[in-house]
Amino acid sequence: MSEARKKILCIEDDRETARLVAEALSDRGFDVVIAHDGYVGLIAVLRKITDIVLCETSLPKISGFELLECLNAIRFHGTPFVFLTASSDRHDELLARSLGADDYVTKPIDFDILAAIIGARLASGVSRIEILARQPWLNAPPGQALPRRARDRASSKRTVRGQIVELKDAPTVGFHLGDAKPIAEATARDKIETKAAMDTLIKR
Repeated sequence: MSEARKKILCIEDDRETARLVAEALSDRGFDVVIAHDGYVGLIAVLRKITDIVLCETSLPKISGFELLECLNAIRFHGTPFVFLTASSDRHDELLARSLGADDYVTKPIDFDILAAIIGARLASGVSRIEILARQPWLNAPPGQALPRRARDRASSKRTVRGQIVELKDAPTVGFHLGDAKPIAEATARDKIETKAAMDTLIKR
């Protein structure tokens, strides 16, 4: 009996980038679920429909940082969380790592490296909180588009039906608006402490 394909949640507001990521990872043997805003992405994570999360930092409704803050506020640490972002800003990376992200990978995307990161996280079974000090530095120069090699590989492959699912809105994952209220309240309480911790990190 073949092993079930691992599911990846890609939270990315740029639809072309989301499509490229989904097709490239589908070609490498993963099932991919796409969410185009932070709120839908948060609900998808909480419904445990994915084995690992890839998340942009800047998103509509809830940013990637706020999303991870929400998960931390309710001690939801079981799903590996990787920022896959256009931001190479040092402050953003420091914030991501202080929040416990498993990795911080900047675009342009090397899909072979990304697949290796995903495979390592899925195989390790280690909570993101336990591995903060052991991250590879995979930053690429800022301001570059996705490489032609990645575009060509993704566009030349036919997307296999059923391997890529695009979430349109929150109800598709069976979650209620009221369920998110305690999370938002906890996040608001924690924001002052998070900012103070970041200020301390930056000053060091």
